[in-house]
Amino acid sequence: MDCLNLLARTSGPVLEDFPDAPPGEAASGEQPDGWACPVNFAPPVSAMSDADVLHEALLQEVALLRPWYEQSRENRKGRTAFGISEKPPEEIVRFLADFAVAPEEIASPYDDTHVIVGFKRMADDLRYFYTEAAIARPDGRGTDLEIANWLWADTTLGGLLVAVRDWAMESDDPTTLELAQNAMVPFHQRHHTRHG
Repeated sequence: MDCLNLLARTSGPVLEDFPDAPPGEAASGEQPDGWACPVNFAPPVSAMSDADVLHEALLQEVALLRPWYEQSRENRKGRTAFGISEKPPEEIVRFLADFAVAPEEIASPYDDTHVIVGFKRMADDLRYFYTEAAIARPDGRGTDLEIANWLWADTTLGGLLVAVRDWAMESDDPTTLELAQNAMVPFHQRHHTRHG
């Protein structure tokens, strides 16, 4: 209301400091708690038995995140970690969805590369896409743990990666088992998996 008192002034211009916080901030000047993804997703797909359903859910997530990914890339003057797979997100999600449903039947997307290594490369690439989109929020808030919690708990991608790790932990293939034990799910997110 102090700003309305400026209208009663007969001389000007007037510069005044006001005790109240700008719109959007708490009155005490403290930042609100927590972090939220810049987009709202449908609930993540929990049943990993239909590749087409997984594919569509992942495509929807990618489409919703794409403007934020582009904004993030622009904010970083074109720099991005996305691209190590040399595949577009749409091709990655098709492979990941098919692999999650029938991992024994899928061939490696790369010549002379074990299929699980190809999976890991493509999965990591899509994770970079998601996290770079998530950090594009205008307020710039959000810790790496908050973003990881969102990715692993609130996205179909996170659920798919957890399901593949659960499968891989029971594999007889030494390469698959080694990646599952050491590189598929970050330690601080393993509470989402069956094997911890």
